[in-house]
Amino acid sequence: MNLKDKLAAQRIYMLLGALFITSLVVSNLIFQKFFYWYPFNIEIFGVKLFELSVGILPYPITFLITDLISEIYGKKRANQVVVAGIFASVFSLSIVLIASVVPGVDWSPVSDTMFNTVFGNTVIAVGASMLAYLFAQFIDIQIYHYWKRLTNGKYLWLRNNGSTFCSQFIDTFTVVFLLCSFNIIAWEKFNGLLISGVLFKWFTALCDTPFMYLGVYIFRKRFKLQVNEEIEI
Repeated sequence: MNLKDKLAAQRIYMLLGALFITSLVVSNLIFQKFFYWYPFNIEIFGVKLFELSVGILPYPITFLITDLISEIYGKKRANQVVVAGIFASVFSLSIVLIASVVPGVDWSPVSDTMFNTVFGNTVIAVGASMLAYLFAQFIDIQIYHYWKRLTNGKYLWLRNNGSTFCSQFIDTFTVVFLLCSFNIIAWEKFNGLLISGVLFKWFTALCDTPFMYLGVYIFRKRFKLQVNEEIEI
């Protein structure tokens, strides 16, 4: 690969990393609002499904990006993005903490009470999310590369969905369990949120498979990569 292609590959890697980190941080900040996924009205064992946190909306993007980086740039680069995401989450958490301590003036459009209502549980939420995210993302990368080695770079759909299905279940279970344990969410909501979150994430994982194929196709065509070949930057 010539210098021009390497520079282009580095820029794309940075952009993917920026999208990943933004999606992760935003999902942690907006998690306290819940919505109902209207196309479905289902109850299982008396638990209403598809009541979801809006924080779940950008989260599947992170797994698509890490799978794409794993496929094109390799395991090491994917792990680096995960670590960067942890740093960004901790840094954003520190900013929220400082902002919550600084007293607001009387005429502030957002009062201390309102601010603490929105961001008061952010510390616990980000902590829970980071623990779940740490386990899930590293497991996702490990499983992805295990299937990639086993299939010699073939069956992209298998490793993309297989790794995401496993990691998303771990992520959802850990987050909901910790939030219920800290009394941010009532335990009676546990089963519904767990099942709803897992099904939603699995559904989006299936939906993003064509985008994964498209992304891999564009990369291989742009950088003239063979099947199972990775870019070294």
